[in-house]
Amino acid sequence: MELSDELLIEVSYVKISKYRTKTMKSLDGEVLIPSQIAKNSGIRTNHISKVLSELKTHELVEYINPEVRKGRLYRLTDKGVRITENLE
Repeated sequence: MELSDELLIEVSYVKISKYRTKTMKSLDGEVLIPSQIAKNSGIRTNHISKVLSELKTHELVEYINPEVRKGRLYRLTDKGVRITENLE
């Protein structure tokens, strides 16, 4: 599948950070809270919040219960799924 320039730039954005890459792969096909993402990816929880915030800004992840502060559920957006498919 041919990727647009915009998506290639996003793939590059994720790939330049080991934390972003691991977070995206951890969320692939999953809906998780930050502590689960941290456990799956081997990244400390305090880093996960920043990484999730960056990925959310790029519209690669979203949360499905925004009214909750603790235990927020994250998943990949459609764009995030396409990016994750190209991280190999």
